[in-house]
Amino acid sequence: MIRPTVVSLPALPPAEGERSLAETGAPLPLDELVPGGGPWEVELGFGKGRYLLARAEADPGRRFLGVEMVAKYERMMVRRARRRGLANLLSLRGEALYLLSAVLPRAFAAAVHVYFPDPWPKARHHKRRLFDPETVDLVLGLLAPAGRFHFATDFLDYGELVRDLLAAHPAVSFEEVPGDWPEGPRTNYEAKYVREGRPILRLEGTVAERARAEPCPLHPAANAAIAAAVAPPAEGSVR
Repeated sequence: MIRPTVVSLPALPPAEGERSLAETGAPLPLDELVPGGGPWEVELGFGKGRYLLARAEADPGRRFLGVEMVAKYERMMVRRARRRGLANLLSLRGEALYLLSAVLPRAFAAAVHVYFPDPWPKARHHKRRLFDPETVDLVLGLLAPAGRFHFATDFLDYGELVRDLLAAHPAVSFEEVPGDWPEGPRTNYEAKYVREGRPILRLEGTVAERARAEPCPLHPAANAAIAAAVAPPAEGSVR
Protein backbone atom coordinates (compact mmCIF):
# COMPACT_ATOMS: atom_id res chain seq x y z
CA MET A 1 0.00 0.00 0.00
CA ILE A 2 1.32 3.44 -0.94
CA ARG A 3 1.06 5.88 1.94
CA PRO A 4 -0.24 9.40 1.20
CA THR A 5 2.43 11.88 0.21
CA VAL A 6 2.86 14.90 2.50
CA VAL A 7 4.64 18.01 1.24
CA SER A 8 6.19 20.07 4.05
CA LEU A 9 7.46 23.64 3.66
CA PRO A 10 9.47 24.51 6.79
CA ALA A 11 9.57 28.17 5.80
CA LEU A 12 5.84 28.38 6.57
CA PRO A 13 4.09 27.82 9.92
CA PRO A 14 2.62 24.33 10.47
CA ALA A 15 -0.94 25.29 9.56
CA GLU A 16 0.17 26.54 6.15
CA GLY A 17 3.31 24.52 5.59
CA GLU A 18 1.91 21.01 5.19
CA ARG A 19 0.10 20.13 1.97
CA SER A 20 -1.20 17.03 0.27
CA LEU A 21 -0.17 15.94 -3.19
CA ALA A 22 -3.69 16.76 -4.36
CA GLU A 23 -3.00 20.42 -3.50
CA THR A 24 0.40 20.65 -5.17
CA GLY A 25 -0.08 18.40 -8.19
CA ALA A 26 2.52 16.22 -9.87
CA PRO A 27 5.18 16.59 -11.00
CA LEU A 28 5.85 18.90 -8.10
CA PRO A 29 6.27 22.56 -9.08
CA LEU A 30 9.50 22.84 -7.12
CA ASP A 31 10.41 26.37 -8.19
CA GLU A 32 7.01 27.61 -7.01
CA LEU A 33 7.22 25.82 -3.68
CA VAL A 34 10.77 27.04 -2.93
CA PRO A 35 11.45 30.16 -5.02
CA GLY A 36 14.95 31.23 -5.95
CA GLY A 37 17.53 30.53 -8.57
CA GLY A 38 19.84 28.24 -6.61
CA PRO A 39 20.54 24.67 -7.72
CA TRP A 40 18.68 21.78 -6.08
CA GLU A 41 20.15 18.98 -4.00
CA VAL A 42 18.16 15.91 -2.94
CA GLU A 43 18.61 13.52 -0.01
CA LEU A 44 16.64 10.27 -0.21
CA GLY A 45 15.94 8.84 3.24
CA PHE A 46 17.19 11.68 5.44
CA GLY A 47 16.28 10.07 8.78
CA LYS A 48 16.53 12.68 11.53
CA GLY A 49 17.89 15.21 9.05
CA ARG A 50 21.44 15.69 10.32
CA TYR A 51 23.03 16.14 6.89
CA LEU A 52 20.09 17.85 5.19
CA LEU A 53 19.74 20.48 7.90
CA ALA A 54 23.47 21.16 8.08
CA ARG A 55 23.73 21.64 4.32
CA ALA A 56 20.65 23.85 4.06
CA GLU A 57 21.92 26.05 6.88
CA ALA A 58 25.47 26.26 5.56
CA ASP A 59 24.50 27.00 1.94
CA PRO A 60 21.42 29.28 1.82
CA GLY A 61 22.01 29.96 -1.88
CA ARG A 62 21.13 26.36 -2.72
CA ARG A 63 17.75 24.66 -2.43
CA PHE A 64 17.31 21.28 -0.76
CA LEU A 65 14.67 18.58 -1.04
CA GLY A 66 14.47 15.69 1.41
CA VAL A 67 12.48 12.46 1.16
CA GLU A 68 11.67 10.36 4.22
CA MET A 69 9.06 7.65 4.79
CA VAL A 70 9.08 7.54 8.60
CA ALA A 71 6.61 10.16 9.79
CA LYS A 72 8.18 10.87 13.20
CA TYR A 73 11.58 11.54 11.62
CA GLU A 74 10.16 13.72 8.87
CA ARG A 75 8.21 15.81 11.37
CA MET A 76 11.26 16.08 13.62
CA MET A 77 13.37 17.40 10.76
CA VAL A 78 10.71 19.94 9.75
CA ARG A 79 10.41 21.24 13.33
CA ARG A 80 14.19 21.67 13.51
CA ALA A 81 14.23 23.45 10.15
CA ARG A 82 11.55 25.88 11.37
CA ARG A 83 13.49 26.61 14.54
CA ARG A 84 16.54 27.43 12.40
CA GLY A 85 14.51 29.64 10.06
CA LEU A 86 15.47 27.67 6.93
CA ALA A 87 13.62 28.90 3.85
CA ASN A 88 15.55 26.88 1.26
CA LEU A 89 14.22 23.45 2.21
CA LEU A 90 11.34 21.23 1.07
CA SER A 91 10.42 17.88 2.61
CA LEU A 92 8.38 14.99 1.21
CA ARG A 93 6.95 12.23 3.39
CA GLY A 94 6.25 9.04 1.48
CA GLU A 95 7.77 6.02 -0.28
CA ALA A 96 10.82 7.05 -2.26
CA LEU A 97 10.26 4.78 -5.27
CA TYR A 98 6.70 6.06 -5.71
CA LEU A 99 7.84 9.67 -5.40
CA LEU A 100 10.70 9.10 -7.85
CA SER A 101 8.48 7.46 -10.43
CA ALA A 102 5.31 9.55 -10.20
CA VAL A 103 5.84 12.82 -8.30
CA LEU A 104 9.28 14.35 -8.76
CA PRO A 105 10.38 16.01 -12.01
CA ARG A 106 13.30 14.62 -13.95
CA ALA A 107 16.80 16.02 -14.41
CA PHE A 108 16.40 18.93 -11.98
CA ALA A 109 19.02 18.25 -9.29
CA ALA A 110 22.68 19.18 -9.13
CA ALA A 111 23.30 16.46 -6.53
CA VAL A 112 21.59 13.42 -5.02
CA HIS A 113 22.58 11.94 -1.65
CA VAL A 114 21.71 8.41 -0.46
CA TYR A 115 23.22 7.42 2.89
CA PHE A 116 22.70 4.04 4.59
CA PRO A 117 19.55 3.01 2.71
CA ASP A 118 17.66 -0.11 3.70
CA PRO A 119 19.55 -2.93 1.92
CA TRP A 120 16.44 -5.18 1.74
CA PRO A 121 18.68 -8.27 2.06
CA LYS A 122 16.05 -10.88 1.13
CA ALA A 123 16.00 -11.65 -2.60
CA ARG A 124 12.24 -11.19 -2.88
CA HIS A 125 12.61 -7.64 -1.55
CA HIS A 126 15.42 -6.49 -3.87
CA LYS A 127 12.92 -4.64 -6.08
CA ARG A 128 12.40 -2.23 -3.16
CA ARG A 129 16.03 -1.12 -3.18
CA LEU A 130 16.92 2.35 -4.42
CA PHE A 131 19.92 0.84 -6.20
CA ASP A 132 18.77 -2.17 -8.19
CA PRO A 133 18.93 -2.67 -11.99
CA GLU A 134 15.23 -1.84 -12.29
CA THR A 135 15.24 1.19 -9.93
CA VAL A 136 18.68 2.82 -10.20
CA ASP A 137 17.56 4.93 -13.17
CA LEU A 138 14.81 6.48 -11.06
CA VAL A 139 17.52 7.80 -8.74
CA LEU A 140 19.98 8.87 -11.45
CA GLY A 141 17.16 10.37 -13.50
CA LEU A 142 16.78 13.12 -10.88
CA LEU A 143 20.18 14.49 -11.86
CA ALA A 144 20.73 17.27 -14.35
CA PRO A 145 23.54 16.74 -16.88
CA ALA A 146 26.87 16.42 -15.04
CA GLY A 147 25.00 16.09 -11.72
CA ARG A 148 26.76 14.44 -8.78
CA PHE A 149 25.64 11.54 -6.59
CA HIS A 150 26.90 10.48 -3.16
CA PHE A 151 26.27 7.08 -1.56
CA ALA A 152 27.31 5.26 1.61
CA THR A 153 26.41 1.97 3.27
CA ASP A 154 27.70 -0.25 6.05
CA PHE A 155 26.06 -3.29 4.41
CA LEU A 156 29.12 -4.21 2.37
CA ASP A 157 27.50 -6.95 0.29
CA TYR A 158 24.93 -4.43 -0.89
CA GLY A 159 27.62 -1.78 -1.38
CA GLU A 160 29.58 -4.08 -3.65
CA LEU A 161 26.45 -4.75 -5.70
CA VAL A 162 25.86 -1.01 -5.99
CA ARG A 163 29.46 -0.50 -7.09
CA ASP A 164 29.09 -3.19 -9.77
CA LEU A 165 25.75 -1.77 -10.85
CA LEU A 166 27.21 1.70 -11.33
CA ALA A 167 30.28 0.31 -13.11
CA ALA A 168 27.97 -1.20 -15.76
CA HIS A 169 25.96 1.99 -16.27
CA PRO A 170 26.71 3.80 -19.56
CA ALA A 171 26.01 7.26 -18.13
CA VAL A 172 27.99 7.05 -14.88
CA SER A 173 31.54 7.64 -13.77
CA PHE A 174 32.37 7.16 -10.10
CA GLU A 175 35.05 6.40 -7.56
CA GLU A 176 35.21 4.89 -4.11
CA VAL A 177 35.93 7.43 -1.37
CA PRO A 178 38.94 6.37 0.71
CA GLY A 179 38.35 6.88 4.41
CA ASP A 180 35.86 9.33 5.87
CA TRP A 181 34.13 12.27 4.24
CA PRO A 182 36.28 15.41 4.57
CA GLU A 183 33.85 16.99 7.04
CA GLY A 184 33.31 13.80 9.06
CA PRO A 185 30.17 11.66 9.44
CA ARG A 186 27.16 12.90 7.53
CA THR A 187 24.43 10.98 9.36
CA ASN A 188 23.71 9.75 12.87
CA TYR A 189 24.11 6.16 11.67
CA GLU A 190 27.49 6.98 10.18
CA ALA A 191 28.70 8.66 13.37
CA LYS A 192 27.68 5.58 15.35
CA TYR A 193 29.32 3.17 12.90
CA VAL A 194 32.55 5.16 12.80
CA ARG A 195 32.75 5.04 16.62
CA GLU A 196 32.19 1.28 16.47
CA GLY A 197 34.90 0.87 13.82
CA ARG A 198 32.43 -0.68 11.37
CA PRO A 199 33.62 -0.65 7.73
CA ILE A 200 31.72 1.70 5.43
CA LEU A 201 31.72 1.82 1.65
CA ARG A 202 31.38 5.35 0.22
CA LEU A 203 30.93 6.21 -3.45
CA GLU A 204 30.83 9.50 -5.36
CA GLY A 205 30.18 9.97 -9.04
CA THR A 206 28.80 11.99 -11.92
CA VAL A 207 26.24 11.34 -14.64
CA ALA A 208 27.33 12.15 -18.17
CA GLU A 209 27.04 15.53 -19.81
CA ARG A 210 24.15 15.70 -22.26
CA ALA A 211 21.56 18.13 -23.51
CA ARG A 212 19.09 18.85 -20.70
CA ALA A 213 16.19 17.68 -22.89
CA GLU A 214 17.97 14.41 -23.68
CA PRO A 215 17.02 11.52 -21.37
CA CYS A 216 19.72 9.84 -19.32
CA PRO A 217 20.62 6.42 -20.80
CA LEU A 218 19.17 3.45 -18.92
CA HIS A 219 21.13 0.74 -17.20
CA PRO A 220 21.51 -2.23 -19.60
CA ALA A 221 19.84 -4.58 -17.11
CA ALA A 222 16.87 -2.23 -16.93
CA ASN A 223 16.60 -2.31 -20.71
CA ALA A 224 16.45 -6.10 -20.56
CA ALA A 225 13.75 -5.99 -17.88
CA ILE A 226 11.66 -3.53 -19.89
CA ALA A 227 12.02 -5.67 -23.02
CA ALA A 228 10.90 -8.74 -21.10
CA ALA A 229 7.89 -6.88 -19.73
CA VAL A 230 6.63 -5.71 -23.12
CA ALA A 231 7.57 -8.77 -25.18
CA PRO A 232 4.58 -10.71 -26.57
CA PRO A 233 3.90 -14.02 -24.83
CA ALA A 234 5.27 -17.15 -26.42
CA GLU A 235 2.78 -19.14 -28.44
CA GLY A 236 0.72 -21.34 -26.17
CA SER A 237 1.75 -19.56 -22.99
CA VAL A 238 -0.73 -18.20 -20.47
CA ARG A 239 -0.47 -14.66 -19.12
